Parts: sequence; C-alpha cells; structure tokens
Amino acid sequence: MASEPFEDSADYVQSLARGLQVLRAFSHDMASPSLSQVAERAGLSRAVARRLLLTLQHLGYVGSRGRSFFLLPRVLELGYSYLSSLDLTELAQETLALLSERVGESCSLAVLDGSDIVYVLRVPVRRVMSVALGVGARLPAYATSLGRVVLADLPDAELTAWMRTQKFQAITPHTLHTMTALKAEIKRIREQGYSIVARELELGLCSIAVPIHAADGRVVAALNVGMPYSDDAPARAVKLILPALQDAQRSIEYAIQRGSWQPHMALTRAYA
Repeated sequence: MASEPFEDSADYVQSLARGLQVLRAFSHDMASPSLSQVAERAGLSRAVARRLLLTLQHLGYVGSRGRSFFLLPRVLELGYSYLSSLDLTELAQETLALLSERVGESCSLAVLDGSDIVYVLRVPVRRVMSVALGVGARLPAYATSLGRVVLADLPDAELTAWMRTQKFQAITPHTLHTMTALKAEIKRIREQGYSIVARELELGLCSIAVPIHAADGRVVAALNVGMPYSDDAPARAVKLILPALQDAQRSIEYAIQRGSWQPHMALTRAYA
C-alpha cells in the first residue's frame, strides 16, 4: 500500500511551505514584483500571497514601494546560515582566487539542489553572461558544465529517475535537451572526468567543470571556469584551462579530506 504524500500528512506545515514559495517568487528578472505577480509565481491566491507578504514585511524580510515588493538584506541571513555551516566554501575560497588569477577568467563553485545548480562561491573577472551571477544564483543543471559533472556521479537508476522529473528545453539551438543526448554526454563526462558546455546556456558562453569529491568518493560540488565563446574555446579550455582546474580540484579535495585548506603548489605557478 502506497504511503500518503507528505503534503497530506499532519507533519506538513502548509503556511511555512507557502511562505518559502513567496520568497522564491523574487528573482533577478523580477526583483520588484506586484502582489499579482508574486501570487502567480508562487501558485497562490492573491489573498494568501498578500497575508504572507505582509508577514514577511513585518519580520523584515520584504519591503514595499507602491504596488511593488522587494527583498530586504535580512533575507541573506537565511542563505548565510547554510553557507557558514558549509566548510567547503571557506576551504575553497583562496583556491578559487588563485585559480582565477592563474587563468584570467571567472571561477565558480556550485552544488546540486533539485533541478538546479546553486552557486555557493564565485570569483568573477568579467561578465560573460547576460544575467549577473552571484552566490545563491541558480541555473538548470542539465544545461551547465557544473550540473553535468555532479549528475555524472549519480548511479544510472538515480540519473534516469532525476531526468524523468525534469522539463528539458532548448535554451539555445545548441542545448542538449533529450534524455538520450544528455545520457550520452554524461557517459562521456564519466570517461573523461570533466564537462565542457559551449553555447548551450548562452550563445556567447563556454565553460569547463570538474567534480569535487568528499573523502568517501561522493561528488559534493563542482568547480568551473567560464569564458567567452569562440570557435577554438573548447579546445583551448582542455589544453590550457583544464590543468589549472584540476590543480584546484586536487587542492580543494585535499582540504576536504584534511579538514583544513592547504594550497596545491601548482596553483602558484604562472599561467601560460
């Protein structure tokens, strides 16, 4: 006999879930939504959305201006509680700075959260995407080098189950957006140990990523370098960027295993 959905159990707090839905309604492309827009994005009635917004406003998480609402800095406390408990970011921060200096490009560390990768650390050099990325930014895992190297660690059954819950779409004409194509690409990633995504998320973007393993071998995060796309960008990424990326990968994994950061000596070499 199948168990009832958790949402129908006595332990499920609907008001808390709805409050979080309201917070997730805010985004970079809709930083100051109206009540109607919040309600639509959160899948709630206007009356419920209004009560939740007013409660969040009273608690200091949301502000209002005319008919628009916006997030206040206090909302960062919610994410900071997670980041401050994640030793990985502290251990990796200096490594990313060294990596970025060595390759002259932006570097990021991200984790998988449901359908998306979430940026937990970023060292930007120049803007290569139309959307500004920062800590907490989310992108679809299937279309990113970061997401694919994490997905490559999943057993086949789990990967298939994950894919069946997704709504793949062609973000650009080059995006892999079928299970068959993505599984073939993930097989290649498993064999080579890194992922390259070119013009799949944005036409002007190329990125290369490697997984970050915990002491028990699990992939707990991914590290990447993003660069402007050109015809030779993928080949240059493998030849010039990948060695530096793998040095940083070893440095972070060493720190995770030892519980303290210690830079891999190769990171201090001049980038050529």
